[in-house]
Amino acid sequence: MPDPSDVKFERRLVPGPTGAPDVPVLLYSPLAGPRDAAALLYIHGGGFVSGSAQDYHLQCGRFANRLGLLVVNVEYRLAPETPFPGPLEDCYAALKWLRNQAAELGVDPTRIAVAGDSAGAGLAAALAQLAHDRGEVRPAFQLLLYPMLDDRTVLRKDHGGRGEFVWTPGSNGLGWASYLGRPPVWEDAPAYAVPARRDDLQGLAPAWIGVGTLDLFYPEDREYAHRLNEAGVPCEFFEVEGAYHASEHFRPHASVSQEFLDRSLKALRRGLGMSEVGDASSL
Repeated sequence: MPDPSDVKFERRLVPGPTGAPDVPVLLYSPLAGPRDAAALLYIHGGGFVSGSAQDYHLQCGRFANRLGLLVVNVEYRLAPETPFPGPLEDCYAALKWLRNQAAELGVDPTRIAVAGDSAGAGLAAALAQLAHDRGEVRPAFQLLLYPMLDDRTVLRKDHGGRGEFVWTPGSNGLGWASYLGRPPVWEDAPAYAVPARRDDLQGLAPAWIGVGTLDLFYPEDREYAHRLNEAGVPCEFFEVEGAYHASEHFRPHASVSQEFLDRSLKALRRGLGMSEVGDASSL
């Protein structure tokens, strides 16, 4: 995919985790310069095993244009070549770099959101947990689009007819086994590898979770939203009746897709304390 021409675009390398390569990041901002000091760290989907930051050129460029902020798109290493914790540590390195370079980038370090879709949203949720515990940088908001949160979904046999399209139970098993370095088991998983397994959710950044009712991740996403709210973390849960995994990418002009994008955009604006300008039709 060619580089975007409707935003200021830049490729950078940021210091990687200890003993690991530097992390490539793609930066997007409006051609006239950011209108707001907030920033968005975006983590792409792909089941931990596929996809790239470059695949999200269009989406990240439009976030930058419509919201008037800086978007940092992370090119994290993929499983199975790099299993947990490598991909998560790459994302943390990018978040820490964004905080450390906030002054140079014109960003308010207290107004950085983490976002992603599918496995990228799962990494964003794990990143919010890891950042909270390390205490070096605190995301202001989590925007989680149909996040991949719970490896135990692989072990459940009855999915209520969900997961028939795009991301199936078989795909889910492959993704989690590749990321964890072994098939999921009921007993446990490494800390920070599986966001839904964390017991204490208190103190995490406010969140918005959106998912379709036919998505394999619907039950785990609904449960995580409920647990966040129970822990005192504001979390809006938005479900799209009859929508399957990532359906807005396949049917972008459908009214339900537009509503999904509009709701997520408004949630991000609220989470970052931004004015409500523009609409979702160009996202």
